[in-house]
Parts: sequence; structure tokens; C-alpha cells
Amino acid sequence: MSSRPFVLLSVATSVDGHIDDTSPERLLLSNTEDFDRVDQVRAASDAILIGGNTLRSDNPRLLVNSEKRRADRVTAGKPEYPLKVTISASGDLSRDLKFWHFGDKKVVYTTDASAPKLRETLDGLADVVSTGPTVDFSALLDDLAARGVERLMVEGGGQIHTQFLSQGLADEIHLAIAPLLVGDAAAPRFLHPADYPGGSTHRMMLLGVQTLGDVVVLRYAPKAQTA
Repeated sequence: MSSRPFVLLSVATSVDGHIDDTSPERLLLSNTEDFDRVDQVRAASDAILIGGNTLRSDNPRLLVNSEKRRADRVTAGKPEYPLKVTISASGDLSRDLKFWHFGDKKVVYTTDASAPKLRETLDGLADVVSTGPTVDFSALLDDLAARGVERLMVEGGGQIHTQFLSQGLADEIHLAIAPLLVGDAAAPRFLHPADYPGGSTHRMMLLGVQTLGDVVVLRYAPKAQTA
């Protein structure tokens, strides 16, 4: 088995830790400069992962938007677009979602119970991989490694970020903080309550700070601990 991919969690939050509000429209937390940074990180990745809940709510295409960055990928011998990955334990993913109809190859990880439904729904659009009675994130990474993925970018949502961090599977976090306050307890958050490795005394290593207009991007190494 090849080494598991380097896992980078990418998220934008409000100052009070929310990744969206409860309005029908998606809350845009990043600004133009930060969206361009995210596009660059996507272009540098072999695969981009988004959870099924976020796929249904936001209906993103999840692409590298810059023509130059796509051309540079091709020049480097890579596909024009990274592999697109999603997770769905329920198997409730519509064939009409934009995710399936743009970009290059797609793969969805699911459970034994939901795999037959997804294979029927997504026939010809995506590989469907079952990881057992539940979605096994370690098995997911092993399968991506076997597909040649060395760098995985995870774009959410909160349940997905929580699983990668609580299971000690994330190597880096890119946390963009927007100058907004959502203030709604029902609004989705970056992370959910969980038993995180090291507990509340574990201090992650700060790798860098970047200011992009009115957005600040913090880079952390969750497995490393500062002295």
C-alpha cells in the first residue's frame, strides 16, 4: 500500500466560528483574494473532497477556475482537474448535482447498505466505493493512495472536518477568518464536539499567517505540538 495522502483541511469561518448562516443563500465568507488562494491550493492538489451534506446544500462544481493553473497541471503531466471526491453514508445524492457534470474523474465513498443505490444513481458518472458498514476514513485514504493521490484537499463541511481531525488524519489546516459575526446558534460550524487527540491541552503548531484584504489565513499543523 502506498503512503496515505497528505490531508489539508481548508475552511473559511466567521469570527464566531460559523461556516455559513441559516439563510437560503450561501454565505460568502472569503473575498476575491482568498478565493484565488483557494483556487491555487486546489490546483496543487491531486484530489478535492467535499461531504455529501455540503454537496446537496451548496451544489458546487468544485473546479480549478484558473486556465493557467489548469494548463500548468497538464504541462506537469497531471489531469487538467484534480480527482473530485465526496462522502455519503445515506447514498442520497442526486444525479443532477453539478459536481458530477464538470471536471474530470469522480469517486464517492459510502457504506455497504448505500452502495447499490449509488451505483445505480451515478452509473457512468462516478466510481462508488464502499468502506464497510460505516464510512471508514482510513480506508478512504488507503483507496485514494492506491489511485495515486498524494495530496488531498478537504473543503468540508463540519462533519467531515471533525472526522478527519478527531481521527488524527489531518496534516494541515488552512483557516481563513472573515470579519463577520453570524450570531446564530443554529448556523453550521467549522467543527463539532468530538474527542480530539490530546484534548484541550494540545497546542497545534502555527505554520504561517497571511493577510488577504480583510481576511486572515492561519496555517496549522494539527499533529505537531508547540513547546
